Amino acid sequence: MAENKTKPTNASVAAFIEAVEPAQRREDAKTVCALMERLSGEPPVLWGPSIIGFGTCHYRYESGREGDMPRIGFSPRKAQLVLYIVSDFPRYEALMAKLGKYTTGKSCLYIKKLADVDMAVLEELIVASLADTAERYPT
Repeated sequence: MAENKTKPTNASVAAFIEAVEPAQRREDAKTVCALMERLSGEPPVLWGPSIIGFGTCHYRYESGREGDMPRIGFSPRKAQLVLYIVSDFPRYEALMAKLGKYTTGKSCLYIKKLADVDMAVLEELIVASLADTAERYPT
């Protein structure tokens, strides 16, 4: 079985964020980083070249594939912020209906700018995702 390519690194999260363009994406990244750090109680760690993760958990799928991943994380991509949170907890749909302007993919929440979303709802989503991940992948 192939080894995971995305692993924690010792690279500076602050230096990575300072290099993010455009400037608004960089400011949004700073805000999300501080929010996720506060809510998770974990320091930010750069996973691979572009994912900022908080905490770790070990997963094992029915297929036998297993590995480590951040409990929550995000990546400040040029076009949008990508938040990595779980999407199948009980209150997910109700919270997403109140979030604001976004798109989604499998366990990914895409936000063009934080001004487009309700930050209180985003905080609730992150807290619920952390709780679900802790229950699903206990340490």
